[in-house]
Formats: sequence, C-alpha cells, structure tokens
Amino acid sequence: MSARTDEETSGGVPTGPTRVRRWPRGPRPENVPLLVGRACSLVGLLDIAAGSFPRFRHSRMHALAEVLPGSFGPSAALSLSAGVLLLLLAHGLKRRKRRAWRAAVALLPVGALAQFGYRHSLLGVLLSLALLALLLRHRDQFAALPDPRSRWRALANFVLMSAGSVVLGLLVVNAHPHRMVGDPSVADRLAQVLYGLVGVQGPIDYRGTASWTVAFSLGALGLITALTTSYLAFRPEHPAARLTEDDERRLRALLAGHGARDSLGHFALRRDKAVVFSPSGKAAVTYRVVSGVMLASGDPIGDVEAWPGAIERFMDEARAHSWTPAVMGCSETGGEVWTRETGLDALELGDEAVVDAADFSLTGRAMRNVRQMVKRIERAGYETRVRRVADLGDAELDRVRRAADAWRGTDTERGFSMALGRMGDPADGDCLLATAHKQDAEPGEYGDLKAVLHFVPWGPDGVSLDLMRRDRSADPGMNELLIAAALQAAPRLGITRVSLNFAMFRAALARGEKIGAGPVLRAWRGLLVFLSRWFQIESLYKLNAKFRPRWEPRFVVYRTSADLPRIGFAAMQAEGFLTLAPPLPRVLRRRRAVRRPCAHGDAARA
Repeated sequence: MSARTDEETSGGVPTGPTRVRRWPRGPRPENVPLLVGRACSLVGLLDIAAGSFPRFRHSRMHALAEVLPGSFGPSAALSLSAGVLLLLLAHGLKRRKRRAWRAAVALLPVGALAQFGYRHSLLGVLLSLALLALLLRHRDQFAALPDPRSRWRALANFVLMSAGSVVLGLLVVNAHPHRMVGDPSVADRLAQVLYGLVGVQGPIDYRGTASWTVAFSLGALGLITALTTSYLAFRPEHPAARLTEDDERRLRALLAGHGARDSLGHFALRRDKAVVFSPSGKAAVTYRVVSGVMLASGDPIGDVEAWPGAIERFMDEARAHSWTPAVMGCSETGGEVWTRETGLDALELGDEAVVDAADFSLTGRAMRNVRQMVKRIERAGYETRVRRVADLGDAELDRVRRAADAWRGTDTERGFSMALGRMGDPADGDCLLATAHKQDAEPGEYGDLKAVLHFVPWGPDGVSLDLMRRDRSADPGMNELLIAAALQAAPRLGITRVSLNFAMFRAALARGEKIGAGPVLRAWRGLLVFLSRWFQIESLYKLNAKFRPRWEPRFVVYRTSADLPRIGFAAMQAEGFLTLAPPLPRVLRRRRAVRRPCAHGDAARA
C-alpha cells in the first residue's frame, strides 16, 4: 500500500522529480507473465491437438513442436491431460498468481529431464532451462494473492470441465473413422464418450490399438475433471468479502456528509460488497470481485478531495490480486477523477433519468399518455400510498417484503450497481416505499397489495429508485401509477429530486429512431431493440422518457479495450443476468436472512 496522503494526491500532480527507469533489453518485466502464459496456452493447445487428432501427432509441425516444454506427443492420453492442465496453468500465469508460478518452476526441471532422457533433445533442455531462468529472474512479477472463493467454484468447475471433456471426447472418438467397427450412430458416439469418462467400455469397438488409445484418452479427461473438482471442493474456503458492521457505520457517516453528490451513493451499502478507504478515512470505494474483475459502481463515497486516496487503495488492491479494475455507472465528475488518477479510460454507458419534483405535473400535452393511464387505473379502484419505511408497522413491512420476493420475475436476484439488495432493514428507515392497493379485490396472501416501488435516500432531499415489483395479475400501468404518485408526494416529504431507472445506450436509442439517422446508427439501434427482449434496454428508456426527465450521463471506466468483453461479462454476472453457479435454495436463503437480517435482499430495478 502506498503511504501518500490525500493532500498529496488530490491535485493529481506529482510532488517531486520523476525518474525514468530504463529497462534492459528483452521483455519488459510487466509483460513476462503475459508472454509466459501465452506460450503455455500455445503448448497446451498443441498437446490437445496431438491427443485428439492422430494425423497431427505424426505431422512435421508436431515433430518441430516436440522440443517445447510441456509437449507430450507419443501418448494421446498423456497429451490430452497435459494440454488441459497447461491451459489451466496458463490462466494463472497470465494473472500473475504465485501458485501458478510455483507450479511452473517445479514442472520445468522435470520437463528438462524428460527432454534429455526420453527425446535426447539438447534444444528442448535448453528451452526448458531458459524459461525457468526467465521465471526465476522475474519472480517478483508473480505475486498476486489468491481470489476469494467458495464451494460453489467446485460445482462450476465440474460443469465447465465436464462440458469441455465431452467436446474433446467427441473429437477423440471421431478421430479414428477408418478403425471403427460398423457405422455407429451419433447417440452411440456420445455414449462412448460418457462411458469412457468414467472408465467404462462404451458401445463402439475399434480395430488395432485405436481402442486402447480412445479408452485411455477418455479416462484421462474424466480423471482431470474429477481431480480438479475434488481439489476445489476440499481446499480451504476463502469466502468473498462482505461489509462489516464497522465498514457500514463508516460508510453511513460519509453518506451523511456527502451523500447528496451521487444518486448511487446509498447503494454502496450493499452487504455483498467490500470496501477500501482512503488513508484519511474521508473517502471510500466499494466493490465486488466477479470472475477476476474488481467491479466498483458509482462514484467514490465521501469528500471529493479525498477521492484520489481511495482510488489509489482500490488500484493497489487490484494489483495485489491481479484483478481487472473497472467502474460501472460513475458520473462525469467521477469519470474525470478516475481517468486522471489511474490512467484508465472511460466510455459513456447510458443515462440516468432525474426528475425535479417541484417541476413535475401531470397536466399538459406532453404528459397526456401518463395522465390518461393513471386516471384509468384509479377508476379501476386502485389507490396509492407513499411513506417512509420507518412509518410502516412490522406486519405490513413483512407483507410488502414477502410480496416483492414472490413477484420477482426470476429465481436469481438481480441488481448490483443500482440496487440495495434488501428492504425494510432497521438501518434503512429513510427509504421510501410507494405501494398500490385495490380495495374491492378479494384479499389474497398479501392483502390488497398489488405493486411496490422502493426508493433509497439520495442525500437529505432526494431519493433514487431501487426496485419495481408488481402482481402479474394487476392491471398494466402499475409502475407509471406509482412513479407519478411518488413524484406528487415528494414535496410533502421534503424531496426535491427523484432518480429513476438507468437507461443503457439511451443516446443511441433516441437518435436511431429520428429522421436522418444513418444506416450504422439504425443498425445499432436495431441490435439494442433485439437485445431488449432479455435485458429491458428499450422498455426502461421508454418508461423513463414518459416523465420528461433530465438525463445525466453515466460511464464505464476500464483499463484497455481488450478488457471490455470481460468487464461486460462480469457486470452481467453481478447484475444477475448470467449465473455460472446455481443460486442458493430458497430454504437456505431464508436461514441466512435469519442469521443476519436482509443480508441477501431482493432488490432490483425493474
């Protein structure tokens, strides 16, 4: 960790002379892990090709590649095993993991001895020793700490490795078409793979030694899957970080003094996030690690002058673990500070809809559609109530919470950057709850409740939309009804501004539908409309636009363009759109909630 203070970093200007370090000829130290990892991946792919395709194993190209460290050509089973393990090792080397470095340093002397004793290749020995010397010389570049992990990683590994083993197994089975007995069907070939992975003879027979080669190759793949899964299941568990009670107390103190700056500030209190504070404690950055991406959201919390200190701590933590740093949904000011202090880049991600409560009215031609919808729903017998969470009784609050959980459209809880993850926590009494009721309806499990909107505080005079849930049997337009009710009740509650949903790629959607839009812009808008079937991109934009908001741009901060696909994948996991491991059973989620109330809430915008 750096020891410089916030005052030294607040201006973003070096305080002393800068020395330019000139590296000796050869690869720069920071590039060594990437180069070694790529070389390891290349050898792993060559081994897999040698194990899957007999012709490649006897080709001139493979004869030249046999001198590479880790190349195992004569045995198909050994080639497949080594190839898969080398790909796993390459991933750790690219991420600068110390354990991967130790494994490579231990295996390279063994590879050198194998080259000398089995192939009698002096060149192969020299290549292994040269790579070993390179790793030893730059061992300080492989200092990344282990990632947070849990038992679910074992299940995810089993699923992914099994799928990969089946694909490779089909290649192995079909690599000997002229030695197959008869003409087996696709089902027989798949059965041969599945039986072979568990060490059982399948329904297909081969002539000559091909039967032995296929059986041992499939058995090797199944053994690797079993060993890696067992290792992940029984290794010591390092659960992902959570906000401690002291962290939450310090964050609430920062929000009390500076929470009005960012509408996403209160979402930093999600309890499935970790936090780093500036050296002075006047600013903080909250984050979650997803698939090797250190994902922050919104602006740093606290005094702007202390932001650089918190950002530096964030980057130090990312470097210590070799995580990919990224920020989702920061404001323009936040993006400027992030890019200035870290050298990262920023890209506009979309716009946040903010409505000034004092200027809101349902009158006028521009609000005709919303006004007609609200009047129609009110005539159908619906009424609305807008209250602070602290003003609800325990029984009613529990009923609202259970209804919101039951009305969630998916089994996976969605939301990260703009979702609090809980409702009705005693510490969140300032949150706002808008509910819709139908008095003449038959009382159900949740009484006359038909829809719920939950808002979190945005400083002393604002709120930010957290979740929208409704009974699927209720009349359409519940969201419009409750947003209008919340905006109309805002002045009475001392609220002057309301942040609605975040509209991704709003500018492209808005400009793409106008006259004169070019073919590229129209094609981009068409793709966004197509993706809206799953991600509600267009529907959220249209819902926000109905209330004539002012649009505040939001940005994603990233290191390089090559990181954007990985960041996008991690963001979709964090938001709940992609799930690699199955969610906890509902019974386990309830038990965990009893131990710490609302630790895993059900909030999600839309």
